[in-house]
Amino acid sequence: MPKATPVTRNDVAQYAGVSTAVVSYVVNEGPRRVAPETRERVLEAIRVLGYRPNATARALRMGTTRTFGLITPDGGNPLFAELAKAIDKEASARGYVVLQTSADGDPVTEQAKIAELLIRQVSGLLLVAPTEDPDLTEVGIPVIAINRVLPTVSSVRPQYRAGARAGVKHLIEHGHRTIGLVIGGRGTGGRAPERELGWRDALRQAGLEDGPTARARFSRQGGYDAGKELLAATKRPTAIFASSDLQAVGVLRAIHEAGLRVPDDIAVLAFDGTAETEYSWPPLTVVRQPLDRMAREAVSRLIDGEDAVQSLTYPTDLILRKSCGC
Repeated sequence: MPKATPVTRNDVAQYAGVSTAVVSYVVNEGPRRVAPETRERVLEAIRVLGYRPNATARALRMGTTRTFGLITPDGGNPLFAELAKAIDKEASARGYVVLQTSADGDPVTEQAKIAELLIRQVSGLLLVAPTEDPDLTEVGIPVIAINRVLPTVSSVRPQYRAGARAGVKHLIEHGHRTIGLVIGGRGTGGRAPERELGWRDALRQAGLEDGPTARARFSRQGGYDAGKELLAATKRPTAIFASSDLQAVGVLRAIHEAGLRVPDDIAVLAFDGTAETEYSWPPLTVVRQPLDRMAREAVSRLIDGEDAVQSLTYPTDLILRKSCGC
């Protein structure tokens, strides 16, 4: 069977009764204005004929591919899935497409993925939360860091410390005096992560000592292992603050397997606030990240441009559910 001949711009122009230049103005949204009725005729011709503009040629003419590269540490983490969805929604509203890939939490892989996206001529990069700073000296396009701070580019992230402090303070208001912490490894330069500092702030403000701490991967398995460690502590906590939703889900399993009840025997509170926490049992009280707001700011800065390097932070929301006793 012979292959169908591709529909051309000339075909669209002939069908709509306009010049090829007018078709180009409609497809490229400029540079000249097209009367609304004429524009509708061209769009109808495009729909009827099934015209597909050559995206590569269009990108060369416009000087941009209108494509962003998004690199997350873990594509299977619900937090990064929700963040990617929010970024894609904001980018699409402004006429951009997002290419998403994962670095698997490995700085070397992240650097290789950056190189791959640059080869594809993306118009900007969004880099989410790995542990080491990538080399951005010769990137040559706008870059935004999300949930991390890089020295040479702007960043957007939640107010980790204040959010953690508010969550732990809520546990203290429930009467808890021994509050354990499930957290990742040490932060950059050996400093304590901001969520750990917020946990400690709340305890100090209430005149309490640190509860037991378990350091684990930001995963369900990590939380499960950390939960078992805290339950075996000499002074078992009556409440646990987990620094991510996935860790909190693992903690819940450890508590249930130990024959204990949440929140009657141990309360649990998590940081992130993905949809997964609404369907755990019991539903988790969470400190929710402002993902939509961060996505909107990140996309806006990539498109509109901003010379000054800024580290922007946004307040979190405390969502109360059954796991804390509310």
